[in-house]
Amino acid sequence: MDRVKIMVFERPVVIFSKGSCIMSHTVKSLFNDLGVNPTVYELDEIARGHEIEQALSAIGCGSVPAVFIGGELVGGVNEIMSLQLKRGLKPMLIRVGALWV
Repeated sequence: MDRVKIMVFERPVVIFSKGSCIMSHTVKSLFNDLGVNPTVYELDEIARGHEIEQALSAIGCGSVPAVFIGGELVGGVNEIMSLQLKRGLKPMLIRVGALWV
């Protein structure tokens, strides 16, 4: 749990993902299209990825992708896409310094 906290507070936007997950790819593509360079941790490719996945599950992330903005859990693909459609994602990214207008 502490390791995850450190990881998400290091950068404005952190995505926990799996390389084989199409939803993870969709979220990463959205951020890249917006001009945001998120820190991405591919849980199926990094050491202790399974432990990190368990820690994420303990804080309410049942699946990947798990997106943190400004150190706070925003959610998965549904929450991110909903924010984008409601025009709430960009202001959040600007607020944490991940996007400049």
